[in-house]
Amino acid sequence: MDQLFEVLRDFVQLFERLDITYAVMGGLAVRTYGIPRPTYDVDFTIAVLESQWAEVVAAAQNLGYDVPEHQERGWLDQVAGMPMAKFHFFVEARKIDVDVFLAQSAFQSELLKRRRREQIHNLALWMVTPEDLLLLKLIASRPRDLADVADVLFTQGQLDLAYLRTWADQLRIRAELEKSLQSWSSP
Repeated sequence: MDQLFEVLRDFVQLFERLDITYAVMGGLAVRTYGIPRPTYDVDFTIAVLESQWAEVVAAAQNLGYDVPEHQERGWLDQVAGMPMAKFHFFVEARKIDVDVFLAQSAFQSELLKRRRREQIHNLALWMVTPEDLLLLKLIASRPRDLADVADVLFTQGQLDLAYLRTWADQLRIRAELEKSLQSWSSP
């Protein structure tokens, strides 16, 4: 966790220094809102202007992070319809990925408005809410993500179901949400 935490700290400080709105998501958010599990990468959603992107890339490179060449030129990958950039940090023979999703949808904008200030070790940072984490995990719907959904539901208890259902409808994941909620509430 020490090296992963250092990577997390680097990017939190980078985004805050550049005045970029961000929220931590993924496995680190699961550790906060669910049952802690191993994670080997750091995930963010950020609101960044296209004109700021080169500054973000340069700042990450100055900290020792590698950036795929196509991303330096502005081309981004797409994951579940969301633009995403990947940064790499190498520690000995191990690579730590930093996945940065660019907020370009109404859902991502709402996610950033609802973010919460949380603490990981001695680092104060912005994190997605448990509800938004669930929605992101349901969008991905890999086996690990669905296990994370169950863990967060079990751990959090009371959630904003109206918010979850509204966005699940818009994101076209309502059936997946209802299935998860039914599994959680069933004995």
